[in-house]
Amino acid sequence: MAETFTDLLDRLKKDIPAVSVDQAAREVANGNPVTFLDVRETDERQQGCIAEAVHLPRGFLELKVESIIKDRTVNLIVYCASGTRSVLAASSLLQMGYTRVRSMSGGFNHWKESGNPVKIPMVLSTEQRKRYDRHLRIPEVGEQGQIKLLESQVLLIGAGGLGSPSAYYLAAAGIGKLGIVDFDKVEASNLQRQILHRADSVGEAKVKSACKTLTEFNPGISIEAFEERLTPENVERIMTGYDVVVDGSDNFPTRYLINDACLRLKIPCVHGSVFRFEGQVSVLDPARGGPCYRCMHAEPPPPELAPSCADAGVLGVLPGVIGLLQAVEAIKIVLDKGESLIGRLLQYDAMECKFREFQLHKDPTCRYCSTEGEFPGYMEYQQFCGDHN
Repeated sequence: MAETFTDLLDRLKKDIPAVSVDQAAREVANGNPVTFLDVRETDERQQGCIAEAVHLPRGFLELKVESIIKDRTVNLIVYCASGTRSVLAASSLLQMGYTRVRSMSGGFNHWKESGNPVKIPMVLSTEQRKRYDRHLRIPEVGEQGQIKLLESQVLLIGAGGLGSPSAYYLAAAGIGKLGIVDFDKVEASNLQRQILHRADSVGEAKVKSACKTLTEFNPGISIEAFEERLTPENVERIMTGYDVVVDGSDNFPTRYLINDACLRLKIPCVHGSVFRFEGQVSVLDPARGGPCYRCMHAEPPPPELAPSCADAGVLGVLPGVIGLLQAVEAIKIVLDKGESLIGRLLQYDAMECKFREFQLHKDPTCRYCSTEGEFPGYMEYQQFCGDHN
């Protein structure tokens, strides 16, 4: 006689490892590494979910799980509304080679009734689904990745050559909140490369010009403007709360200040710089094992060896290349996908059309990132950097 669904479910419940709601909650409270997999439908999840749970509706499980949960040894607790679909999902996962899979008895309904914490997830609107449709089609981004982007906050230091392309593409990607720091005003000579600004913006504060452009470009994100020079007195106030800092500054005192503040606040910094026909980009994140800016440059080079763009000039399109790479790295950090440029410096030579990669290592003698000791403090950056502006 053919097996009925009830017979199948009863058999699977005997074979599939189960975990009670109380046991699952204790594992979380004890800090045990657990990945919750929510196999409910999207409309069910909108009523609430377990924080940080991976969402993959049961109907798409076998089709998509391998691209979303790549580690088959991860500690997986599968849940649905009441504990039926999770048993079926757990059975499929075990057959696919996932080795540590359990079904949560009672499901999300019992989790919620037991008073455990519940998160009301962000839901993409119809307009957002249309705008970010191409992101939603990428397994590495998808709906949950796009929500991460919309819930993220990225701070741009500088609304100039590097900040302009970075800002455009971060806004286009749907970074929920963009902060922009710049105290300068738009000049005619900026228009050759600083694409956030237009001819009628000359004389206007760069942050105001940038806010106007980006708000028109994507009204669905928020822009926070800081029309002030970055200093040791205001840097932590400005940076606090942001997930990533994109450094588009053009002088050594600001770069060292950004580095030190990011170290203190444990914020990853996407560094970029340009000079004539060459540019470079890296991710400085000692909290994840990489070097800091001081490991690259323990002290600034003599001014004559590192003239500013105002003195040496820069090919107008070059900041576009480097600024876009900075935006890519920032998005990868937010999504926690791919291999970032932590510990690597990517150099671009426009004249030869070549990219070169250099390995970067932490300086074991660096006072700022080599130890877990007390933060050395901010310094007189202008004096430290001499005549650099």
